[in-house]
Amino acid sequence: MNIIEAKNLTFSYTDKPLVADLTFSVPAGSFVAIAGPNGVGKTTLLNLLSASLKPQSGSIILDGKGIQSFSTAMLARKIAVVRQEFIPPFGFSVIQTVLMARTPYYNRLGFETPDDKEIAVNALKATDIADLAERQLAQISGGERQRVFIARALAQKTPILLLDEPTSFLDLRHQVKIYDLLKKMQIEEKKTVIAITHDINLATQYCDNVLLLAQGARGYQGTPNDVFSTETIGKVYSVSGFSGAVRTQKFFLPLGQYARDYRPT
Repeated sequence: MNIIEAKNLTFSYTDKPLVADLTFSVPAGSFVAIAGPNGVGKTTLLNLLSASLKPQSGSIILDGKGIQSFSTAMLARKIAVVRQEFIPPFGFSVIQTVLMARTPYYNRLGFETPDDKEIAVNALKATDIADLAERQLAQISGGERQRVFIARALAQKTPILLLDEPTSFLDLRHQVKIYDLLKKMQIEEKKTVIAITHDINLATQYCDNVLLLAQGARGYQGTPNDVFSTETIGKVYSVSGFSGAVRTQKFFLPLGQYARDYRPT
């Protein structure tokens, strides 16, 4: 069963479409990567999927209904979004920021309940920042703030997570921990995870499907092993490199002009 179906999506900021006649589906409970070079419309597509933008033509079906038919409150119970460009409210503490995600569930008086607080604390624990709960956002690093916003999305308790480069600013250890956490949410809580990523090797390890966007509004869809071929990567990213495998997992290492002991063929 597909939880999202996008049909013939087209959107442009200028006369030239950034997303053009794009059709794809997202099975419920799957982990999908959206990849591609800068400027091909990845974030624009995420904004369309979250109803922050309205397609100029085409449609997005969410759980069997047109996404535009959902109210803001209804949509907030369906989709949580972690935006790369999110401007943090620096006047708030970490725990206050995460509790903002519980707003769609607050009682009629507009206050959080003990259950809301427990959910927020558990989200902080899951993202390994419980010790930062009372710190101000202005007092923590960019990588720590990124984990705060991921915790905020988890606390929203939605069936769908949309993430724009969730591991940007994170060190290697926390990149893997975040992907482990997202995979755990997918497996144990049946969440649908859609993540924009520039790390095709992490996408290959963790994702079930890939939507690889290219210049000219073209897209490649399929499993990571099918989509991330050396030929397709070279064509889409205009880069040479080395591909190999660790057990059944493929990986790709881009190699530049001045890479040691490497001469492009």
